[in-house]
Amino acid sequence: MVESGLGAGIGIAESAYREAGALVVDSHEEVFAHADMIVKVKEPQAEEYLLLREGQVLFTYLHLAADKPQAEALARQGVTAVAYETVTDASGQLPLLKPMSEIAGRLSIQAGAACLEKVHGGAGILLGGVAGVSAAKVVIIGGGVVGTNALRMAVGMGAIVYVLDKSLERLRQLDNDFGNAINTVYATRQAVGVHCADADLVIGAVLVPGAAAPKLVRQETVSAMRPGTVVVDVAIDQGGCVETSKPTTYDNPTFTVDDVVHYCVTNMPGAVARTSAFALNNATLPFVLALANKGVAQAMGEDPHLKNGLNIEKGKIIHPAVAAAFAAQDG
Repeated sequence: MVESGLGAGIGIAESAYREAGALVVDSHEEVFAHADMIVKVKEPQAEEYLLLREGQVLFTYLHLAADKPQAEALARQGVTAVAYETVTDASGQLPLLKPMSEIAGRLSIQAGAACLEKVHGGAGILLGGVAGVSAAKVVIIGGGVVGTNALRMAVGMGAIVYVLDKSLERLRQLDNDFGNAINTVYATRQAVGVHCADADLVIGAVLVPGAAAPKLVRQETVSAMRPGTVVVDVAIDQGGCVETSKPTTYDNPTFTVDDVVHYCVTNMPGAVARTSAFALNNATLPFVLALANKGVAQAMGEDPHLKNGLNIEKGKIIHPAVAAAFAAQDG
C-alpha cells in the first residue's frame, strides 16, 4: 500500500506502483490505518505519532538518541520500532546507513565548497585553488564511510586534505588507499584544535552507532577559526559533533557563530532524492521482505544483525546505545 504521489519526487509514476502490485491510496493516514508494517525514510513526524498503533512495525531511520520526544512517543504507541541505522552485518558494518553515509559524505564537500564562496558567507576560497594560489585546507574528522567519501570528493577537487581518526588501523587503511593525496592524523583534542584553527573547511563525520555524536569540536575551537571558515556537521542527525551546531533545513541551511559558517542540514541525502531512493531501496529490500514474510520474531531470530535494528518493543527502549544516551541525558 503506497500513498498517492509517493514517487513524484523521484520521477516514478503511480502506474509503476500499480503494475508492481501495490494499492495506491489517497493519504498517508490510510496507510497508517491499514498497514501492518510502515516503511519510511524519515522518522515519523510529530503529527504522525498518534497514527501509529500497538503492534505495528515501523521500519525507517529513527536516530532516537538525539530525539527523546520521538522515542517516548513511539514507546507510548506500542509500536515495534526497527531503525535502519542500527542494523548490522557480519563485519560489524551498518549496511542500511552506509548508502546514505556515502551520499552525505560526497554532498558535504559540494555543500562546503559552495559555502566557501563569498556570496554564501564564506572566505571566498576555491576548494582546488588555481595556478599560483594554494588550494583550500579541508579537515575531515572521522575516517568512516562519511569521511572516506568526503575525502574522495575533496581529493578529486584538488583540496589539501587532512583526515583525523582515533583508529590507527583505519588511518593506515586510508594511507594505503590514498597515499600522498591525503594527510592522516591521530585524533586528539589538541590535534582537532590545531588543525581546525587553520582549516578552510571542516567536515564533522563522526558516528557512534545508535548513540548521540560526541562533541569533538568545542566552542573555543570554533572561536579560534578564521572568519569565513565553513563547518559542515554531517553528524547533526545524531545531535552533531560540533558544540555550536544546531539542526537546519535546506530552506535555510546555514548560520554563523563567531563568523564561522555552519552547514547543519538534517537528512542531507534528500537533496538528491532519486539517487538516495534507489540506493536505499537496494539495501533495505531484503530486510523488508524478511520482516514481511516471516514476521518480526522469526526474522530477528534467524538474523541477529536485523535484531540489532530493534530500538523499541512493547513500550520499552531496547537498543543499549539509545538507552545509555537517555540515561546520560537524565543525569
